[in-house]
Amino acid sequence: MNFLNSVKRIYLPLVSISILTISTSAVPFPTPSDPMKSSSIGKVQIVCLDAGHGGHDHGAVGRKAKEKDIALAVVLKLGKRIEEGLPGVKVIYTRTTDVYPKLYERPALANKHKADLFISVHCNSADRDVRRKNSRGRYYNAIQRNPSVRGTETLVCGIHRLDQQDVAIRENASILLEENYKENYNGFDPKDPSSYIVFKLMKRQYRDQSIRLASYMQHEFSAASRGNRGVKEQGLAVLATAGMPAVLTEIGFISSPDEEDYMLSDAGQKEIVENLFQSIKTYKNNVEK
Repeated sequence: MNFLNSVKRIYLPLVSISILTISTSAVPFPTPSDPMKSSSIGKVQIVCLDAGHGGHDHGAVGRKAKEKDIALAVVLKLGKRIEEGLPGVKVIYTRTTDVYPKLYERPALANKHKADLFISVHCNSADRDVRRKNSRGRYYNAIQRNPSVRGTETLVCGIHRLDQQDVAIRENASILLEENYKENYNGFDPKDPSSYIVFKLMKRQYRDQSIRLASYMQHEFSAASRGNRGVKEQGLAVLATAGMPAVLTEIGFISSPDEEDYMLSDAGQKEIVENLFQSIKTYKNNVEK
């Protein structure tokens, strides 16, 4: 496919359209039944799964478990489910054991392997650290519990950080140019400003598709009677340099005893994995139409 030419032909007339923005509160987003415009992103052949935290970084800590352990268990099961349920889709992992890849290394791995999706799995927490004074007048650190907050939410990269994708997109394109210039990028001219407009349009489309995938995830969580806190925007370093659609999904609140038990249970993890798998499958089916 002459990718850049096709993107130019479809999108250059749309340069003046402003980029979609989203608030930090839940707002309506597409559902799996909504029509989806044809995408220039292409097929979903490689999915990069990122288990949040790891090693010395425990992440949020509940009464029984640590975020890093739940995230890893879910990611490993999700990877297996994808390989079984979506033949031909390759799964790569940022970690498969209790180690800590640095934040910048995680999307860099996805970029290196030319992943089509980057999905980071985390647990949320409503607990917070507070300073308190004891009977002797000395201050100490304590945890203020907030067990009533529950639900799921999925995050996309804050629009103010999208410029950080430029290098990743251009580096990815450069690799592809070197490997298969004539077949995939016929007509690309580094001296032609319109070629770099295409990169900006690709970045906008990555954002649109990230929102689409995040919306599918929240739809599946909601259908499973999980609390739906919506799709939100945050300036997350782990998503900022991903040269592909990328989301961070918070699968529940480890600070809620009920949700912690659910995320620790085999049945709970199985349902979470199925929710995520079905959202990936829906996205793949729609983007490849």
